Parts: sequence; structure tokens; C-alpha cells
Amino acid sequence: MKKTIIYIFGTVAMTFAMSSCSDFLDKDPISSFSGQGYYKKPADAQAGVNGIYNSLQSLFRINFAYWGEGRADNVTTRHSGDPFALQQNQLTPIITSARWDNFYTLISRANYAIKYIPEVFAGEESAFGRELMGQARGLRGLAYFYLVRIWGDVPLVTEPYESTDQNLFVERNSVADVLKLAIEDLEYAAENCVISYGGERNRVFFTKGAANAFLTQIAMWQKQYEKAIEYATKITDDSQYNLTSIAEWNTIFHKGAVSESIFEVGYNEVQTNSLRVLYAIGSDPDYVPSNRFIASIEQDDKRKPLIYDITQNPPKKIWKFFGVGFNDESADPSSNNIVLTRLADIMLLKAEAHANLNQTNEALELLNSIRRRAGLGNLDVSSANSRYGDLVSAILHERSIELCFEGHRWFDLVRTGKAINIMRPINGLSDEKNLVWPIAENAIIRNPKLQQNEFYK
Repeated sequence: MKKTIIYIFGTVAMTFAMSSCSDFLDKDPISSFSGQGYYKKPADAQAGVNGIYNSLQSLFRINFAYWGEGRADNVTTRHSGDPFALQQNQLTPIITSARWDNFYTLISRANYAIKYIPEVFAGEESAFGRELMGQARGLRGLAYFYLVRIWGDVPLVTEPYESTDQNLFVERNSVADVLKLAIEDLEYAAENCVISYGGERNRVFFTKGAANAFLTQIAMWQKQYEKAIEYATKITDDSQYNLTSIAEWNTIFHKGAVSESIFEVGYNEVQTNSLRVLYAIGSDPDYVPSNRFIASIEQDDKRKPLIYDITQNPPKKIWKFFGVGFNDESADPSSNNIVLTRLADIMLLKAEAHANLNQTNEALELLNSIRRRAGLGNLDVSSANSRYGDLVSAILHERSIELCFEGHRWFDLVRTGKAINIMRPINGLSDEKNLVWPIAENAIIRNPKLQQNEFYK
């Protein structure tokens, strides 16, 4: 896979996408690039889409953990900067994770592709053209979904910036409007992307399964449980997705592209990420498991020794992403892929949707399949209630353990309304307006139409 990823993401000579046009929200100069002049043949269209994946690498290389784990209860830190600010709920407009630049770089590249790919294939019915459009729109939809979960209302930009006649200063759009476009993009991707690329390209390119997985996540964010079940069923009924055995559980993350994975951000020895810095460098990574998280793991859970080094007290290293026994004192970047969604994620979201609709048998079947893999006994409604308060909370607990440190926990707490109750005793979180991030200071300074999120004014 690594050689393939180098080819896919390392040979994108996308001058227009690297230019300042992608930073329009920060009032940088407009690029002179002509998208129409660049997109002339199918290979150009493919290169344009590859440029979107290239920006996806930069976007998630470290911030996937800051956004999805840093403010939640499963991790603790001894580090300054973003890890400390997020853990202590001391967010300010100057922290690194408050910047949305990389999102809008991705969106800018996607907008070029979405505008000009149809012109490349004008006058012909092209499955390849629709597939490329599906990837571009799927990735744009994914970016907008993350944006609203992190900042709430955000600027909704759907056209590339190619002229000084265009409005450079854009206002924020409502969460509802942004999610509407994200859903439209992802539904287009679900219709037009391929089922599977096969071989080394699978899981790192956007597929129908990836689109349906993120549509499931959006439906759960909006508490549209029947829709979530509909999208999730398309994945659980797809024979290419299977739970790995517990013996192979770590390979989901350090090998990549296994049958449980649905969509990953691909990295290699050239295009790298910060997984080691986040979770594994010697005795001093950004994050280690919190005491609360450790205490929440059931005694016979076979995942526990696969998640972190249980011989250390307190634990100093997370093994989940590298394999048991991983010993690396280096802060060198990591070439492991970052898994954004996998079958266990979708199964548990589907279980949660069933539980919210009082379809307990369906919910328990899905929940217990994940528990049995971990070596745990089945729950019924009575045991779920006695241990966790209700079935939905039991499923949320299972997500906490199964998906730990993968970038889901904070979003799970927010969408289920549990963030304040759980985090108040830890860091004083008490105001719903504090659930979103501040907008970065540089964006506010450069764009007079942007208003800071209320809590941070």
C-alpha cells in the first residue's frame, strides 16, 4: 500500500490548489490559476481529485485527536499547548486546533474539481467522470460535517475563487444549511462512487461505503434514527465489511485496509502524521489513558491489553495504533493510516438508533456482537439498565471502549447531550455555548464579516 499511496498523494502537481486561493477566508490574494485551463483531459481530473486527498492528509494528521478526543474524558495529558488547553477547557482563539485553514484548503480544491470535471467529460456519459465527482463531493461533504461539529455555524463556500469580482469576505451559514449541503454531497457520493476499488487502493479512496458511513454519522448527529438505520444497513449488509478477530484487532490501525475498515486517511513514509506524538513516544506522548477510562473497562475485556501498556502504572503509552509491545522513543512522524470510520463504529451507531426507537432486540444483537468479540458476556435490557442506567448509555459506553482514541468520544458526548454532565467535574465545562471551538484569531482579523462564537467574545 505504501508505494501506491506515495504515487497517489505524492505526485500531485496542483499549483492552483497549493496557492493562496484556498485561504480566501483569511483574505489572502486571489490566485491567477484558471481551473478551466487546467482541466482538459481525464488525467487532469484525476489529478485534481488526488489534490483533495492530499489536503485530507494535512487536515487530519494531528487534529483528528485534538478535535475528537482532547476535550473528552478518556485521555489525560502532561503537555502544554493544545493538549492542556483542551483538557482544561481553556480554549482560546490562538490555539492550533481553532484554525480551520486546512478545511477550506480541501473545500477549495473540491470546488475546483466539482466545477470543472463535468467540462472534461462534456457530451459523453462517463462512469469515471461520475466517480471522480462522487469522490470530490464526498470529501467536501465530510469536511463540512466536521466543520459544523467543531465550530457550529461556518461559511458555506461552493464555488472556486477565480476572480477579484467575487466576494472575498464571507459570512457564516447556519448549521442546518451546511449540513444540508454535506448530506447532498454524500448522497451523490453514495450514488456515484464505486463499491470497492480492490487491492491497495481500497479504504483510502472514497467509496459508497464511506459515503453511507458518514451519512449514518450525520443522521445520528441530527437524531434522525430511522435514516441512520437505513444508511447503516447498507454497510452491515455489505459482505466486504467484516469484524476482525480480537487477535487481529490492532491490525486495523497499524496495518490498514483490513476488512473492518471503511475509510482511512492514507499516509506513508513521505506523507506522515503525528500518531506517535499523540499516543506513543516513549514515556511522554500528548495523551495517555485517563484513570476514569481505565476504571470503565470491564475486568475480562480482551481489548484492555491491546489498548495500552497495562504493566505501567500510570500508563505511559498507547499501543492501540502500533501493536502490543511497540517501543519507540522517537518523535518521528508516523506512516500509519488514520481510520476515520469502521464497521464497529457503524454497528454501534445503528444499535444506538434502534435503542432510541425502542427496538431493543435489534440494538442488543448489534451491541453484543461487539462485546462477544472482546470476550465479554451478552447484555440484556435488565443488565444494561443496572450497569449503565439504560440501553443507550450501555451502547455509548461500548463506543467509548471500542473506539477509544480514534476521534469519536468528544463528538459522542456532544451529540448525546452528556458532555456537560461528564466533563463538568473534570474541567468545569458548564455552558452549552462552550461546546464549540473559538474561531481562530487570524480568521477574525482578516475577515470583518466573521463574528466570534458567543462564548469566546
